[in-house]
Amino acid sequence: MTPATPGTPRVSVIVPSLDEADNLEEVIPGVPPEYELVVVEGVRYRRTSELLHRIRPDATVVEQNRYGKGNALACGFAAATGDIIVMFDADGSADSAEIPAFVDAIVRGADFAKGTRSRGGGSDDITVLRSLGNWGLTRLTNLLFGTRYSDLCYGFNAFRREVLPVLDLPSPGSSRGPMRWGEGFEVETLINCRVARAGIVVAEIPSHERRRVHGVSNLNAWRDGKRVLRTLLRERRRPPTGLPLRTPQPEPEPALQERPTG
Repeated sequence: MTPATPGTPRVSVIVPSLDEADNLEEVIPGVPPEYELVVVEGVRYRRTSELLHRIRPDATVVEQNRYGKGNALACGFAAATGDIIVMFDADGSADSAEIPAFVDAIVRGADFAKGTRSRGGGSDDITVLRSLGNWGLTRLTNLLFGTRYSDLCYGFNAFRREVLPVLDLPSPGSSRGPMRWGEGFEVETLINCRVARAGIVVAEIPSHERRRVHGVSNLNAWRDGKRVLRTLLRERRRPPTGLPLRTPQPEPEPALQERPTG
């Protein structure tokens, strides 16, 4: 990791990887060297460590202690040292060249920069079924939480380090065992709900989703769609969490920011 220029925020890019070594070989070289890179290796897989040692020796490799994407992210967040934390998929669908746009939105005042495949973004990968499901779930989220999200189920996001307590994800801890709630693909919805309930400043960033490079997705539209719906209903009943105070509080640019009203 190249040292940050004095006065500029340190950026950590968190990449959960479950048997994605073939994709990482193409994805990782695109991550700017000045960003801290934290790759979370899925349980039972070891190729990731060997690969990173060769192509990005300064990267931090963490083995997740449980199962699921949510647990992988929690493990990565715990290891990150940056002021800004970026959630970045390992399958090649996200474009590392877009990361600076997310970072810039936060530097200019947002607390959470949320990727969207709408509003100027796009997708080469989403199926008709997933697109319809995402459309319906996004609108339900806006109804329940008073948000103006345009794309609920997209995993390319970034946030200030101070937002971590608001997310309140299941602690990675050290125990093995079955996957807990919030440790599966529903984690992105859970994060979006908790950000909305906290009333923090959100900027939506247009992003183009590419096709994964190798392999097939671990996501199941029906199974994980039901988990997302269940997450929305659970989170609607959960008390909101306030964002820890920051001093000074930067004033967001109205053209970019949205303040959820729920």
